[in-house]
Amino acid sequence: MSGTSEGPTPAADLDRSAVTVSDHTSYHRVFAAAPLAMAVVDPEGLVVSANAAFGALIGADPATLTGRPAADLVGLGSDARSRHAYREVLRGGQGRLRCTRRLKHPEGHSVWAQVTVAPLTGGGQGVLLSATDISARRELQARLRHLEMHDPVTRLPNRALFFERLTAALEAESYERGGSGRIGLCYLDLDGFKAVNDTLGHRFGDRLLAAVAERLTRVADEAGRARAAVPLVARLGGDEFALLVEDSTGTEQLADLAESVLRALEEPFDLGGQRLSSSASIGVVERHAAGTSATGLMQAADTTLYWAKADGKGRWTLFDPERNAHRMTRQALSSTLRPAVERGEFTLEYQPLVGMEDGRLSGVEALVRWNHPQFGTLTPNRFIGLAEEDGSIVQLGRWALATACRQARRWQTDHPGEPPIFVSVNVAVRQVWDSDLVADVARTLAETGLAPHLLQLELTESAVMGSAGRPLQALQALSDMGVRIAIDDFGTGYSNLAYLSRLPVSVLKLDGSFVRGFQYEGDQKTLAPNPADEVIVEAMIQLAHRLGLTVTAECVETSAQATRLRRIGCDTGQGWLYSRPVPPDRISELLQAQTYAVGNP
Repeated sequence: MSGTSEGPTPAADLDRSAVTVSDHTSYHRVFAAAPLAMAVVDPEGLVVSANAAFGALIGADPATLTGRPAADLVGLGSDARSRHAYREVLRGGQGRLRCTRRLKHPEGHSVWAQVTVAPLTGGGQGVLLSATDISARRELQARLRHLEMHDPVTRLPNRALFFERLTAALEAESYERGGSGRIGLCYLDLDGFKAVNDTLGHRFGDRLLAAVAERLTRVADEAGRARAAVPLVARLGGDEFALLVEDSTGTEQLADLAESVLRALEEPFDLGGQRLSSSASIGVVERHAAGTSATGLMQAADTTLYWAKADGKGRWTLFDPERNAHRMTRQALSSTLRPAVERGEFTLEYQPLVGMEDGRLSGVEALVRWNHPQFGTLTPNRFIGLAEEDGSIVQLGRWALATACRQARRWQTDHPGEPPIFVSVNVAVRQVWDSDLVADVARTLAETGLAPHLLQLELTESAVMGSAGRPLQALQALSDMGVRIAIDDFGTGYSNLAYLSRLPVSVLKLDGSFVRGFQYEGDQKTLAPNPADEVIVEAMIQLAHRLGLTVTAECVETSAQATRLRRIGCDTGQGWLYSRPVPPDRISELLQAQTYAVGNP
């Protein structure tokens, strides 16, 4: 009779296994009548005698067992570890052995037995083998484990069993013994499930979860018919489910599985006579098992599920290492923004603003740069959004304002023979709400000695248009102070132009998308001229002038663009034709040379 093992372990002393052979008659009487299954085994491992209980346990006549190898009867030779331990007990090298075996009974059922092998006492040769039927206990343990490892609502494996299977699949011996050596995971949750619980109640929500589980199980079974194994379906908690694919064949297999899940959930659910439509978002991860941890795989799946939600729900999204690296970078930047200001990691560069008529430098726009110790020099598009989200834009904005005003005042004192240039500083709308911008500006101008008309504050069109309450009051107070207010990226929003006349704005900065459509010099194949752009820009310039505003064109890159902008009345140009953003020293050189002849008549 063969069996399976849970491995031998050191046994506790069993008085019933310690038999003295001095009283031969008493011994045989006790041995034969004992309810404990026992067999005496000689030093060669052969059965000398077995009692009736032993025969009943394994389904054989005790008399027929004499001379048979005891190890074969109770499966002690089924694995190397047990076989070695058994031999050690036979030759006296080990005190005793205890292990659990699953024995196949001749009648077809299985018997779980706890087998103990111990030396005979009192000078007897050989060992006493005893076995206890623990099938009932094992069955109870199995039922308890099933309850512990399965979700009561959906009857699917729960989070504990899922991670147990996932961890086992990622162990080296699991994927090195054969198969593809890859692993895949579809991690999903239901879109809008909270609303179902809130409006219809948790009992109805549980019905929906159970129905979803049935469909996922059906999808997994169908996928398993075409593959070597059925994906494991588990409920991880709430409305979150997972389908684990061991030995996956690649991303195509996981994509097919995700598509099947979405199709399965598209059909409305009929729950107690009430029809309900549902959808799911799925994060899909597929990779080599080697070098992958359960934590790492789940983090990737969770991130990808978030992407699927952000991309519009009701879809699956495949994990993208490059996108994830960008996310990680974003998190790293966000966590170090505030300390970076205190450590002085930010600097300002300045891009010239040039008069279209005379080609002279009239002002500069201050552009912040982050000299990050890990990622190098970062431009504003990499971190300004993060600063606005976490509120550090207020601290950063104060620093940029003070630094720019201080530098503008320094240029003024260093070049007394030149008309002073103004400095334009970008302001986020959150700076108006979360700080006293008016007080910050007044204090900075007083500390630096810069005249108010030499400071220009730029706000985006979406931030300025429609402003009311505190933002509008702040803009009005700054304008009354003499500070110029500019609308940046004008023309890209959905603004009410009639509102423009009621704002304390003095400058419109046309978005570069309009200027790019102007005719280029040289190779006309690079970008064909767009006459409509010139008509639009000319109309906006005329509107601005009628309202008493000046206009600055961004992204001026060729002299042809400059010529056309000047012809239709644009006041100021900014772009690479004149200069890229440069350090303060370069602005000093330009002030001294005033060499902007490019694009002049």
